[in-house]
Amino acid sequence: MSEALFHVENLRVAYPQSRSAPMLQWAVDDVSFTLDAGERLGLVGESGCGKSTLGRAAMRLLPESTRIEGRVNFSGQSVFDLAPAQMRQFRGEAVALVFQDPMTRLDPLMTIGEHCIETLQAHQPQLSRSQSKERALETLDAVKIDANRWSQYPHEFSGGMRQRVAIALALLLNPKLIVADEPTTSLDVTVAAQILKELTRLCRERDMGLLLISHDLAMVGEYCDTIAVMYGGKIVEKGAVGTILRRPQHEYTRSLLEAALHIQAVDEQPLKANTSTLTTNASPLLRVKDLKQYYTLERNIIEQLVFRKEATYIKAVDNVSFELNSGEILGLVGESGCGKSTLSRTILQLIRPTSGTVEFLGKDLTQLSRQSLRQSRRQIQMVFQDPHACLNPLMTVGQSIADPLFIHQLATPDEAKRQVVQMLERVGLTPTEDYYHRYPSDLSGGQQQRVAIARALITRPSLLICDEPVSMLDASVQSQVLDLMLELKAEFNLTYLFITHDLWLARFLCDRIAVMNSGQIVEIGPTHELFTNPQHPYTKTLLQAAPLLATQQP
Repeated sequence: MSEALFHVENLRVAYPQSRSAPMLQWAVDDVSFTLDAGERLGLVGESGCGKSTLGRAAMRLLPESTRIEGRVNFSGQSVFDLAPAQMRQFRGEAVALVFQDPMTRLDPLMTIGEHCIETLQAHQPQLSRSQSKERALETLDAVKIDANRWSQYPHEFSGGMRQRVAIALALLLNPKLIVADEPTTSLDVTVAAQILKELTRLCRERDMGLLLISHDLAMVGEYCDTIAVMYGGKIVEKGAVGTILRRPQHEYTRSLLEAALHIQAVDEQPLKANTSTLTTNASPLLRVKDLKQYYTLERNIIEQLVFRKEATYIKAVDNVSFELNSGEILGLVGESGCGKSTLSRTILQLIRPTSGTVEFLGKDLTQLSRQSLRQSRRQIQMVFQDPHACLNPLMTVGQSIADPLFIHQLATPDEAKRQVVQMLERVGLTPTEDYYHRYPSDLSGGQQQRVAIARALITRPSLLICDEPVSMLDASVQSQVLDLMLELKAEFNLTYLFITHDLWLARFLCDRIAVMNSGQIVEIGPTHELFTNPQHPYTKTLLQAAPLLATQQP
């Protein structure tokens, strides 16, 4: 019997104890599994269940003060016994890790090309610079990054494009195993499908293993052979994809599956079907007309003076027009880098447009003074993809939610606390007094997003712009947050501009959907019509790429 490629046995991991949690708590608790060469294992579970901790423990990437018990073997050799030089070779050449946040992998002061060259020459110094560049360009092309972006920096890439770079860096050294921790969270369905097809093709051709850590059951079901379900630090169920998705045995697995199917249900008509709040005959709440947001790629001094090359423009938003009615949920979908997030920030006037108008409640925001714009922003709030990015780690939950009230001078300290407590209760963070004094680091991803929603709603806005607000959450928490957003919409008479790369979320939540590609809206219409009778070729491509859970009995 051949030795397994990757073998985890009785692994237990506990982080350093703190004053707030003096008792030893195992983030990973007695986990065992085997991954063979060429096998694709999907590790799924809710945020905070220990998935990422397991992956980092196996790569010895946790702080030295972390307590680790058990064994991790790679090709029969103990990973925990490797010397520093062996460990350096092990990471990258034997096993490569793709992180959820690509910015943890990329140096903002280095170009994308320099990242690739450095990685190759650190592990394969025998390669010349030209040989390294040739291999790097081939790998970048495999993840759909053009050669003309070789000299650009990470900040010049969208989140999805940065993730493609991170995946390319993982593939450069042809490892035997890739540990991919939520590798497509930032990516649209078409690019996610391309990346995962490429990863799984490489697994087959190179007999390479894949440990895919994800909260997306549909994605794992489509691209993995085996599923392991984690809950509370333990693997509660493991088996072939078909068996787990069709006949789940553990209660938690069944709840995950039900939550995912709740969002993907074809015939279900959720609360969004209640269109009585739409005021389609009145003036639109938001009217965007001929909006453009162009960025200039600066030429170096030699190109400007010697070759007389003119400036090149990136048309992030290119002549976009649409209307959003009061009480409506409009979905904005499209691939990463297509301009969705730039459009949202331009609507908010966080960046001023190149040209065009943004009318909100009859006022053109592009013409307002800074003071007038600040007053209008009270009525337009935003919920970001990563709640941790918009919450000050040094402020308690109560302080973070109350902050907008003080910014807009809407309440006294006593009144602000009363409103915050009411909002905490409304978004399901109870007991409120407990959550009021907690810090963001004490909360799970789903709880942090509820705080972000509460903070956005505290000024009683009319319009909420939601930029991928649930893409980092597992299926069960996604379902809870989406249901909460629908309830809050009815209660506070909200209008949503919902930006997402997940078509099933858009169909579940939205009244209409606008499809964006290369800075332009190529198709817009009622959700049902867009799904049943798409007109634009790009819309058809998006729909074909969207993974759907296959749970029917064979």
